[in-house]
Amino acid sequence: MKILWAPWRIEYIRSPKHEGCIFCDFPKENRDKERLILYRGKYAFIIMNNYPYNPGHVMVAPYRHVKSIEDLTDEEMLEIMKLAALVMKAIRKVMKPDGFNLGFNIGKVAGAGIDGHVHLHIVPRWNGDTNFMPVIADTKVIPESLEQAYDEIKQAIEEIENVE
Repeated sequence: MKILWAPWRIEYIRSPKHEGCIFCDFPKENRDKERLILYRGKYAFIIMNNYPYNPGHVMVAPYRHVKSIEDLTDEEMLEIMKLAALVMKAIRKVMKPDGFNLGFNIGKVAGAGIDGHVHLHIVPRWNGDTNFMPVIADTKVIPESLEQAYDEIKQAIEEIENVE
């Protein structure tokens, strides 16, 4: 039996689970830091993934609730890509990844955890980030807290915005 001691997870286990669509509901709450919303555009926003594949895993989603990219307006599509570029610059600045995976999972069969609201995943990657832990121990190690990553990426976005 594999055991990973993670006492901080009890807070999530005991907490009530969100019933609606996080991409619709969270922006309306105006609790950006708590909800991990890094940046708000006119048509879309950047939010950190609460269950990241890697440190710095973020998502870009339109405010409008649509299932797939073919349902997006040209303005929404363009802003999603611009926000992807902005957050990639910020992540490069603070985390120095060797690469990125970007992708839309359309439908549950394609791996969408939230399949009713389209969103773009941006996952930073490092040489060797698939190491012995996931291969041998079937365990993924995330070496930085979401709160710390949020603060660093948000600050970098603000610095980039002030320069451009």
